[in-house]
Amino acid sequence: MKRLVLAFALLFAYCAPAAAKIVPFPKSFTAKMIATNGTSLYVRYGGHGPAVLLLHGFGDTGDMWAPIAAKLVKDHTVIVPDLRGMGSSAHPDDGYTKKNQARDVAGVLDALKVDKVALVTHDIGNMVGFALVAQYPARVTKWAVIDAPLPGLGTWAAQLVNPKTWHFNFYGPDEERLVKGRERIYLDRFWNELSDDPHRIDEATRRYYTAIYARPHAIHDAFEQFKAFLIDAKENPEMLKAFPGGKLSLPVLALGGEKSYGAHMADELRSIATNVQGGVIPNSGHWVMEENPEATTAMVLEFLR
Repeated sequence: MKRLVLAFALLFAYCAPAAAKIVPFPKSFTAKMIATNGTSLYVRYGGHGPAVLLLHGFGDTGDMWAPIAAKLVKDHTVIVPDLRGMGSSAHPDDGYTKKNQARDVAGVLDALKVDKVALVTHDIGNMVGFALVAQYPARVTKWAVIDAPLPGLGTWAAQLVNPKTWHFNFYGPDEERLVKGRERIYLDRFWNELSDDPHRIDEATRRYYTAIYARPHAIHDAFEQFKAFLIDAKENPEMLKAFPGGKLSLPVLALGGEKSYGAHMADELRSIATNVQGGVIPNSGHWVMEENPEATTAMVLEFLR
């Protein structure tokens, strides 16, 4: 009976996407700065039970995960940081390799006295997530990875010449001068071109994230995330060599937006992991939690169960 109810819930989620709004985390969550690895991350956490760590990407902050966190907190410990230099976290001058940012996250887990987590990631969060799994394999029980490739792995070389991902190579002082004061124009490009339907990313959401990325140092540090891809692409294959057969063995759910990476996300992850199940988030481009949060939430929750 439970499976029948879940099937109907998933069907409804797939068929009825709606624009998501920025929603607050439940009142039971605590939010504070946590010192880690020479910086400080802004972290939201709450609940009891098996721990789940959610990592965001560019164009978002940890706020993107609030709908999933509200459901998970009923029977999980939920941990949602803003990555180094993003959102409400500190803005250090360096340290933006994903290998180093994984150490940031491991330090947060240490501070919260959490040993093991299930991992849910999106966009740049995927890259930090991979580095976390690669450096601390005993601490991650399973990994839901959503709609972005990994530097130096899979089809990364092709991504560097893909017209849709020109922003991977867009950084530097002149680029910062171009974007300063025009953050909304820059971010609109991502929301409009990388979505299935731009209208699902409503005006309030756009204003919210624009204000965050217009803060001092925010765009500079976002560009540092991209600039570090050059180092990430060298470090990731080296980290993967430490695993038997050069592949991860933990359970992986690889999800792609229907109008973005789609079923190819599973192919990407099968090149680096042996236990991969795939899924496609319907009626969505890259911005899965803004475009179809119901389907994304249902698929992630089913995997975590």
